[in-house]
Amino acid sequence: MKHCYIHIPFCEKICSYCDFCKMFYNPKLCKEYLNDLEKEIKKYYQNEELETIYIGGGTPSCLNIEELESLLRIVNQFKKSTNYEYTIEGNIESLTHEKLILMKKYGINRISIGIESIDSNNLKVLGRSIQKQECIKKIQEIRNLGFDNINLDLMYAIPKENIETLKQDLDFIISLKPDHISTYSLIIEDHTMLKINHIKNIEEDLDYEMYQIICNTLKKHGYNHYEISNFAKEGKQSRHNLCYWNNKEYYGFGLGASSYRNGFRMTNTRSITNYRKGIQIEKEKLTEEEIIEYEIILKLRLIEGISLKEFEEKYKRPFNDYYDYGPLLKEKVLILEDDYLKIAEEKLYVSNEIIVKLLQNKKEL
Repeated sequence: MKHCYIHIPFCEKICSYCDFCKMFYNPKLCKEYLNDLEKEIKKYYQNEELETIYIGGGTPSCLNIEELESLLRIVNQFKKSTNYEYTIEGNIESLTHEKLILMKKYGINRISIGIESIDSNNLKVLGRSIQKQECIKKIQEIRNLGFDNINLDLMYAIPKENIETLKQDLDFIISLKPDHISTYSLIIEDHTMLKINHIKNIEEDLDYEMYQIICNTLKKHGYNHYEISNFAKEGKQSRHNLCYWNNKEYYGFGLGASSYRNGFRMTNTRSITNYRKGIQIEKEKLTEEEIIEYEIILKLRLIEGISLKEFEEKYKRPFNDYYDYGPLLKEKVLILEDDYLKIAEEKLYVSNEIIVKLLQNKKEL
């Protein structure tokens, strides 16, 4: 086990689109939650040396300075490899100078910030408030403190958004010179304010056009398109997220967190009451067939695709013994190149359909 995710569910405000496990920040509850989080970690952590740690949310940066230090002390009990990646998520508004210094002190070396958009209409739809000049100053401050691995999130396909607005958002994010950019097409999920208010997704053709503009623009500016929705400067790919996409096992601690341990997929309760009682985990033991399905679904998100040699070494049989990919090669939606089976770049937008077709071509062993 070399990877660990930690969930902090607290937010100062709830965004209209968010369906993650979250709740309004409450100092008393936060203190109790951190105590329970430490108990969970002590119960399951087996003293392995970790290569990646990721603190997500929620909004971890909304914790006050004392709570943040408590959290970082808890995380400090993990052993870390010499070349570790340690990420924390935050918002521009709550990443204060004092908190950034504390993060640096405790070894955090990657910061992920949800900018999403700087367009006033988009921000209104998303339930966000962010100032352009504040973004510029904060990113510069983070750089000046010695952080050299910054991810920025960009959201697109927002209701009433147009191509011009998207290009302005893209240009602004690129101007901040982040090392990594994650892009998200807005999906209107159940139990969000957007869904409750009957807001509809934009037309699929416009969504597709926006995706193409994002891919082309970021590649022109030196960002390597390494996963369907993720772009990075050389050597700055998210090592933590690559653990998920490469179907590796990982710890997940905290409310609603997922784990993949010893062949089990596990999900913690989203009920803070049950979590506080120690009623935490739903477990599902995976069969080899399910593990292979996960491998295909996750690895085909990567632009490089699936190494057939590595697959055979891992599962002791050639990929083609399990799934017939020949028809999809003929359709030119899959490509076989230098031992890697991957989705044709121009077909990435419809990757889910292609993966479903491949899984339907299962062979009887």
